[in-house]
Amino acid sequence: MQRPASKMMAALWMAGWLSLMLVMAVAGREAMRELNVFELMELRTGLGFLMLMPLVWRSGGVSILKTARLPQHIARNLVHYGAQLGWFFALTLIPIGQVVAIEFTMPIWTALLAASFLGERITLFKLTAIALGLVGVIVIVRPDTGSVNPGQLIALVAAMGFGISIALVKSLTRTEPTVSIIFWMLVVQFSAGLLPSLYLWTWPSSTAWGWIVVIAFCGTFSHFCMAPAMLYADATIVVPMDFLRVPLTATAGWLIYSERLDLLTLLGAALILSGNLLNLRSAGPVPVRVGR
Repeated sequence: MQRPASKMMAALWMAGWLSLMLVMAVAGREAMRELNVFELMELRTGLGFLMLMPLVWRSGGVSILKTARLPQHIARNLVHYGAQLGWFFALTLIPIGQVVAIEFTMPIWTALLAASFLGERITLFKLTAIALGLVGVIVIVRPDTGSVNPGQLIALVAAMGFGISIALVKSLTRTEPTVSIIFWMLVVQFSAGLLPSLYLWTWPSSTAWGWIVVIAFCGTFSHFCMAPAMLYADATIVVPMDFLRVPLTATAGWLIYSERLDLLTLLGAALILSGNLLNLRSAGPVPVRVGR
């Protein structure tokens, strides 16, 4: 069936994504104070699976999970799993605002893949919006050209993985329902992390369990927001909306961890917002196909 394009609906779904991802960044840093990244990911995935099951039954039960694209699900989720590992690990090495800022090299890879394999057009307006966002990210990060921080490098590799993952999600939404996409994400990632997490297992404290539950909820239902957003608009429209996570996370880092929030950070945020507004104003209506 066809679902008409709607920038407003895409923006509303992305508001849910932004909120959940912001909370998960803080919860991830807190949980990593005592857990290793493999155990954190395994517990997050396991709890997320339990949280998803009521939605599975509400959406039609086991029949909705049938897929003819299992290899694509596996490929997408192995890439996403590796990117997520890197993202959580980077949270322990550099400020959370910087992790998210570096993550926003992601639209470069998403836009290129969407144009190459999904047939989406990259217009001058879209290029300008992405360019403004990336310039804003660079202004915020202000990388030291004299040395390479391992945390920044890990965050950059994770961003490449996220870009590939998002392009694959866009392809999957053409034939797969949202619940099925999230179900297979949890199954594949739980299987991938089982052995390393068991090998490195340490029992979490009650405080850590609280953060794990928050991460599981945010990690599961943030994807439930991202996938519908992509049904209402092209990936090259949806992804630049996510640039707002940079100033939001920088603000959270300043308030919670006393991380920097200076004039250049505000300037970078302004550039990012300008790119998003340009993108939303200039994108034309394009019907988006969604399969079941």
